Amino acid sequence: MSARHGRVAVIGNGPVGQTAALLLARWGVRVVVLDRRPERDRAGSRSICQQGDVLDVWESVGAGRRIADEGLTWTTARTFYRDAELFSHTLGDRGHARFPPFVNLSQVRTEQILDERIADEPLVEVLWDHEVTELEQDASGVLLRCGARTFAADYAVACAGGHGDEVRRMLGVTFAGHSFDDRFLICDIRADLPGWAHERRFHFDPSCNPGRQVLIHPCPGSTYRIDWQVPRDYDLAAESESGALDARIRAVIGDHDYEIVWKSVYRFHSRLVDRMRVGRVLLAGDCAHLVAPFGARGLNSGVADVENAAWKIAFALHGGAGEGLLESYHAERHLAARENLAVTTTTMEFLVPHGEAQRERRRRVLDSAVSDPAARAEVDSGRLSEPFWYAASPLTTPDPSRAFNGRPPRGQAPRPGPGVLVPDAPLAGPDRTRFRELARDGFLFLTTAGVDPAQVRDWVADIDLPLRVTSLAEIDGAGALSSALEARPGEVWLVRPDAHVAAVVHQPSGNALRTALRRALGHPIGVPHPRGIPRNPAVESEKEGGRS
Repeated sequence: MSARHGRVAVIGNGPVGQTAALLLARWGVRVVVLDRRPERDRAGSRSICQQGDVLDVWESVGAGRRIADEGLTWTTARTFYRDAELFSHTLGDRGHARFPPFVNLSQVRTEQILDERIADEPLVEVLWDHEVTELEQDASGVLLRCGARTFAADYAVACAGGHGDEVRRMLGVTFAGHSFDDRFLICDIRADLPGWAHERRFHFDPSCNPGRQVLIHPCPGSTYRIDWQVPRDYDLAAESESGALDARIRAVIGDHDYEIVWKSVYRFHSRLVDRMRVGRVLLAGDCAHLVAPFGARGLNSGVADVENAAWKIAFALHGGAGEGLLESYHAERHLAARENLAVTTTTMEFLVPHGEAQRERRRRVLDSAVSDPAARAEVDSGRLSEPFWYAASPLTTPDPSRAFNGRPPRGQAPRPGPGVLVPDAPLAGPDRTRFRELARDGFLFLTTAGVDPAQVRDWVADIDLPLRVTSLAEIDGAGALSSALEARPGEVWLVRPDAHVAAVVHQPSGNALRTALRRALGHPIGVPHPRGIPRNPAVESEKEGGRS
């Protein structure tokens, strides 16, 4: 935003913490990243499934294209029951989206790419072997102690992961939920498996793992991640020594040569803190919520957390934010976490049924799905990650003509409107190529046919914010964006810095647009809008030409 930097401490240097640091730096904020580990973990695939909208976020800090190019794009999800294939689902190309719906890349490699971006960012300092042992805060800032060292910051983002118990204790938040008794075995293997390279395969009750599940994900370099549900008393060391692990793998892949790259046993947790904002500290990622991995809602939701947090902290630091803006982080992302918990809990009740009623329902659904296409909709192997929709947010201006009608069918996006992540599309002109790239520069007023953008610029000319006014006619040469938005004449769309729609204003006036903007900044409606707010460096170069 300006050379008048604030300072934010990020606790935890995993991919969520790395993303938080890069996004804050993009807004001109100085960041110190504190991690208790002596160095980065180098083994294991861990979180492998990166969602297309998250790649968009990473591209805003210069990493999305690299992650997508190195990752493996899978296009087909196949689901089996015993020896029968129940159905397959081909992921669409998402129209004019920059990235595919999902790519698979090991968390280790994703972290390396983000590390390289951080190394080029002078506003970010990373300190390993710095465990936060004390955390204090007051109305002016946060004080963190790491052994003999003390760090002062305006705000902190806690990305300490699922094992961040001490951080949660210091903040006084609960972490209610439960852990699943069943264990899951992961083996990353390298093998040549013709026809499997672009398919995710999910097996219910296969002959190689009767009564349980097997999941196979392709990864780059002819590597495959295989997950088996195993009994709670499973002993990986004993199975490896006896040769039973080799038999287990060959029962899945057949008589192919293979190499084990990594193996591990883990269990799933469903937990959520009671507060995701504690004063000047915002909790994000696994430090705030843990979900079962079926559907890839862990890392992807953590990145969405910190994108939400970063722009709000930046505006709070540099002026323009109402008290409601930081509080809206909890309102929006806690509701998103509850949605993820609800979705993944439903999946786990199907995958690992408890009680005879759940087991009987699963048997009935799977048996019926072999021959009855109507029953296949009830087969739940995980609803894939998708953005959360801030329709109920205090920052969102409702629009009855574009009302949000709840979670859409699996694999579909909601109709564009207030609270929804904007669709992406290529833009006309030499300076910008994508709509989301334009949207993430700050607040955006986008006018449709019948609204004079020059008049809108006059209405908001005295508001010194990272702010643009442009028209669909100026940027949407091919009409792809107008179609994706279902734009109507006489509208002004207000888009937030995280590319979510804050409002669609009909019959716009200066007062109506200012009211929508004040709401989106967390100000009580009716309070005059603050001035003197520095701009985002990303749009500073266009200052001479006006807001366009």
